Amino acid sequence: MPRIIEWTGARRAPGDEVVPSDLRVDHVYLVSCKYLSKVLHNASPQRLVDGLLSQAPVEERGDWYDAVAAREHHDLYGACVDAVGGTGWPVRPSDLDKGRRRQLAAALRGAWPAPTVEPYARLCQAVAEATAARWSGQVTARNREAVLWRLLRIGSAPYFVLGASPTGSVRLRIDTPWDWRQRFSLRGFDVVAQPGGQPRVGWRAAYRVLATGEDRAVDGHVELRWSHGRFGGLPEAKVYLDTPHDDVPGYHPLDVTTAEEAPQPADAFEATLFDP
Repeated sequence: MPRIIEWTGARRAPGDEVVPSDLRVDHVYLVSCKYLSKVLHNASPQRLVDGLLSQAPVEERGDWYDAVAAREHHDLYGACVDAVGGTGWPVRPSDLDKGRRRQLAAALRGAWPAPTVEPYARLCQAVAEATAARWSGQVTARNREAVLWRLLRIGSAPYFVLGASPTGSVRLRIDTPWDWRQRFSLRGFDVVAQPGGQPRVGWRAAYRVLATGEDRAVDGHVELRWSHGRFGGLPEAKVYLDTPHDDVPGYHPLDVTTAEEAPQPADAFEATLFDP
């Protein structure tokens, strides 16, 4: 039975930390709590694409849509302003202040106005294609393994994922990079633009199971969308895992002994929740 359970999820780690732990048990065991979520990261597009999710400094300011699809972005903005009406709108979407962003986001809730449907479709395609090309250009044969590890939240220390999913409970032990290399060999990493009603980029890592020689793949996708509604904030990159957790290389389902079978020492300590 644990003696101390510390809550660590509310704090930003001061070091180069990639282990997404929410709890630390007895100063040793790290636990990530996941509930009904396949989201791996919620990062800026710049940190995902240009920084490859590393902890190195990355210029994250600026509008990603403007950076990769400026013409389509401006065309959509103009169509939206015409549809919403009113005066005082800036010429460029990058010049919107917080108040105007909130106003435009509120006006665009629900279905897109008819004149904006086609410009939005063009924006989605342009952003997805440009993002996929830019991201793919950053991934090389030398760094693709590290890119996959960062995507899957495989860090320098082993940890556990405990929680729930739509199909049942989640109980996993997560490898370190050293462990991963003992079991798997990365064969390729591909990035492609995908349809999906919003700017979307798919990623796939092909790998080989060293013990059996079997070739398999792990899949996911990224949705590049505005934070706080349409034009309400700068675009963010939400990274999803599409492969079931139990089938991800480096994720090991735990065989949990039932409470009746587990040994219970007579002098077991009562667990204490500690929030420093």
